Amino acid sequence: MNFGYEVVQYRPYPRLCTRITNLKRNQTFVADGMLLASSFLALALSTLYFNHRCNTESLPSLSAINNGLIEKLRSRRLFQNKEYEEENIFCFTSGCIKAAASVINNMDLSVDPCDDFYQFACGNFIKYTIIDDDKPSHTTFSIASDILLNKLRMIVTEPIQSNEQKPIKMAKLLFKSCMNKEKIEKDGLAPMKKLLKSLGGWPVLEADKWDDAEFTWKDSVYKIKAVTGHSVDYFIRFSIITDLKNSTLRAIELDQASLGLMGTDDKTVLGYFKYMVDIAVLFGADRRRAIKELKESLNFEIKLAKILLLAEERRDIAQLYNPMKIADLEKNYPSIPWKEYLDKLLDPLTVRHDDIIIVSSPKYLSDLEVLLCKTPKRVQANYVIWRFTAESVSYLTEDLRKRQLEFITELTGKTEREPRWKECVGISSERFSLAIGSLYVRRFFDENIKKNALEMVNGIREEMYKILSSNDWMDDETRKNALDKANSMTSHIAYPDELLDDCKLNAFYKNLEINEKDFYTSILNLTKFVTDYNYSRLRQPVNKSDWITHSKTAIINAFYSYDENSIQLPAGILQGAFFSSDRPRYMNYGAIGFVIGHEITHGFDDQGRKYDKRGNLLDWWAAETKKRFLEKVTCIIRQYGNYTSQEVGLKLNGVNTQGENIADNGGLKQAYNAYKVWSKRHGVEPRLPGLRDYTPEQMFWVSAANVWCSKYRPEALKTEITANSHSPDRFRVIGPFSNLEDFSKDFRCPLGSNMNPVKKCQVW
Repeated sequence: MNFGYEVVQYRPYPRLCTRITNLKRNQTFVADGMLLASSFLALALSTLYFNHRCNTESLPSLSAINNGLIEKLRSRRLFQNKEYEEENIFCFTSGCIKAAASVINNMDLSVDPCDDFYQFACGNFIKYTIIDDDKPSHTTFSIASDILLNKLRMIVTEPIQSNEQKPIKMAKLLFKSCMNKEKIEKDGLAPMKKLLKSLGGWPVLEADKWDDAEFTWKDSVYKIKAVTGHSVDYFIRFSIITDLKNSTLRAIELDQASLGLMGTDDKTVLGYFKYMVDIAVLFGADRRRAIKELKESLNFEIKLAKILLLAEERRDIAQLYNPMKIADLEKNYPSIPWKEYLDKLLDPLTVRHDDIIIVSSPKYLSDLEVLLCKTPKRVQANYVIWRFTAESVSYLTEDLRKRQLEFITELTGKTEREPRWKECVGISSERFSLAIGSLYVRRFFDENIKKNALEMVNGIREEMYKILSSNDWMDDETRKNALDKANSMTSHIAYPDELLDDCKLNAFYKNLEINEKDFYTSILNLTKFVTDYNYSRLRQPVNKSDWITHSKTAIINAFYSYDENSIQLPAGILQGAFFSSDRPRYMNYGAIGFVIGHEITHGFDDQGRKYDKRGNLLDWWAAETKKRFLEKVTCIIRQYGNYTSQEVGLKLNGVNTQGENIADNGGLKQAYNAYKVWSKRHGVEPRLPGLRDYTPEQMFWVSAANVWCSKYRPEALKTEITANSHSPDRFRVIGPFSNLEDFSKDFRCPLGSNMNPVKKCQVW
């Protein structure tokens, strides 16, 4: 699943009275030794605005506002109305002020929350957000990511110290070489052309000099893996995974190819083809030859696309588990020399006769054999070298990158690349995620947050336990297994302790070297390092609490692992709009609580339910209970399948998004119930300034919706709908909120209203 403000930004309210909007943001008022900062004043004024509904005749003068505000500050209240005085206490911590400002900025109070709660909670965010030219969208997640990126920039741009740990030094050197555009341009494409030559050559460049007698698709895969470290997925995806039916062991997985083509509609295919041709021409190919030869290569990739399993078909995990031995491969798919193929990829390991090899799509391998026999070698070679080249473009010259941006614009609508420093910080922090994550935690993470987050995880998981215990459609045996699974679920919060151990960090990176003067060579070294590490684990015992696996901490995201039966909540997401220890818990339970509940529920979604408490693929459901579960899931599929994104006129795919939709619905319910339990234990919390009319329960829902405030370019939204397993953000609010009776109760939504439909869907 993919999931911040630290610095509050104020956008002007369009209906804000002239007398208020004309105030300068940096204006301050001093009285009786008290300094009133602009942020506090903005909240007070926005409160007055909402109370007076912008009736300028009823507003007091500026001096009266100032004098009155000072008096109210002395008593720590913004309101002296007796109706509110006894039952309402307000929170004025900096965290509360930031939270209130952010929420007020996002809300559109002209919308009835019972009609469209997403528009109510996020309407002004959508209306007044301008998407940066280098972004396909502007979301709560992208805001948090930008804040995180600035912190990581501070880390990688610091001068290298003489006693710097090697991993940190290499991360800084990678950033430095990435920023050296002058060196990259000076080198040009000569090194890349030399590399392509060593891989067998790109026929479209070599024209008549290319000899197909020396080419086989298998040799191309061997060379790319050996020279560059790429795990070549252009024909057959090869990886080392945890055995789905025995999560204590690892296995080889052979899966269908990953494609460069993002869709098969005419516009997408034409844009992709033009991109292929233009890149080849920039490398020196004759345009007429490139058009002819790469059209054949494109047709081959389209034929590959047609033999792939559809996304809907791949949701049945059990159908993707087809274990074989090497003898089975050699018998079933005789045109491929499997012993040689696997040995070359695993080098220095070799495949054994008893190794488990999981074939995800046996039919794909059969169809691939036929397709390869019918396809000329030159077409295959143009395809594989094009795919490798396309993956390298980002690291090369500006001419190539400019053409790449034009192609990206067609897919996402963004018209500029992000600033070079952002791109280079992202590359450095991703490629050295352990080293950079270690420094991020040491410098920016508050240890108390880890404790608070763990408390929330335990409370929300307890609510899942209650749901499993009390539902009326599970038989006793299935319920017992479900409860065992919930109790066995482990949590990885913020970061593992080993991440702060310099000895362990140095040991992990000891076989890696970075060429500070050659950016692309460093990228290849890193690629080979990671690939070799992943493949080397084939026969190593599985450690489900392995610190390396759970050390990607400087990231705005959260995860559930089927084979571990665990959730991971990285340090990076425990900030901003998602979490703050300096604001009421209803804001945290609505935001990060929603995220936590979502991940927990993945253990019981349409795919997660098929794994037992140990993370093994095992059918532990009684037939009748399974039938009832599928009936409930069908309701979710139909509900979301009937939603249409009005901005682009596309319907959602209820089948492809069912797992995430189940997780959203269950996670939100658990987070709300957990907050109610916390509130009963600790008492009613204070309200936020400027939001006196909203109860803690109502603010829970507002906070949860604010997680999904977003604005997308039409091109990016289309891609989200067609390719993403998550529903667009609007429907991640509309769907689950309208299914929960507690929401309708808290906002008094009449039965039959948009947010309180008569027919509701509920799995958990």
